[in-house]
Amino acid sequence: MALPLPPGLTPPEIAFLCEMELVTVIPRQRLEGLELLGGPLKPLNPPQRSNIPLWLALLLKRQRRANILPPPWLNTHSLSAILDHEIEHGDTFSPPPRLPPQSSDNTLPISPPFLPTSTADAAPDALPYHWLELGEMLLEAASDDFEEPDQVRKLLRGLREVRMSKLRSGVEVLDAAGGIKMNGVGGMEVGEGRSFITGVIDGLRKIGASREQQRKDRDAEEAENGYSGTGGDYDDDEMDMQ
Repeated sequence: MALPLPPGLTPPEIAFLCEMELVTVIPRQRLEGLELLGGPLKPLNPPQRSNIPLWLALLLKRQRRANILPPPWLNTHSLSAILDHEIEHGDTFSPPPRLPPQSSDNTLPISPPFLPTSTADAAPDALPYHWLELGEMLLEAASDDFEEPDQVRKLLRGLREVRMSKLRSGVEVLDAAGGIKMNGVGGMEVGEGRSFITGVIDGLRKIGASREQQRKDRDAEEAENGYSGTGGDYDDDEMDMQ
């Protein structure tokens, strides 16, 4: 008997989707064009830059046939600025990249991982949806393409800890009928935080149902005893007036 699957995407599935993100490479040798499911890929001619899916860029990097250009937001200066923003604004996350304007030919809007938010032309001050898993993959397979890979790892670790702390602290306001503003939260963060967030919500739902049942039982017991809370208060007020 197969076990039930957990709700939502698992971290490996999120990482698999991240591999469709476009990144910029500098080919070391000429490569013919390819027909991919996402569309045709133009031939790669060194030293011209090209934007290709992450999975293909990692394959060419391991074969020493291309170098990967890290996106602008994945350098020490940009990550330090984003980390400072996360620390200074304890209630919100750093804003995500701006979405491109929607075309007027009635086409469906583009969403990650099909946005050019991790290419060499990406915004340097905004973390894309797959920032965490993409950064870890690039550091694992192409650390020699970074100027300061150890410092980048340290900053990514700091960003992850600060942002996950915000998610956990935001869950505390749910008991007061509040909410969590999750603008700018990444895909892997959603996947990792889903377990404890849904657990807290389920617990609060059970507590609310228990309180409601206790109130109904108390009202039923008072009705059987012929006691009305409102009437009792009214009689007490009359006695005070006399």
